[in-house]
Amino acid sequence: MAKYDKKAGEEVKKAVRKQKKGTLKSGKSGNKVKSKKQAVAIGLSKARKKGAKVPKKKSSRKKD
Repeated sequence: MAKYDKKAGEEVKKAVRKQKKGTLKSGKSGNKVKSKKQAVAIGLSKARKKGAKVPKKKSSRKKD
């Protein structure tokens, strides 16, 4: 069974293309996105909001 929906893949593709063009901007700050990793995260986030099948975000773990 697939982890990600086709819609999610399309959103990520769009985000990466925008990042390569230099037009993809991050959330509140509106700064240009420079890393591919961040572009993928933005694409997945948008897919989640649209209701595509995407696994939950990994929560950050506290180090003791």
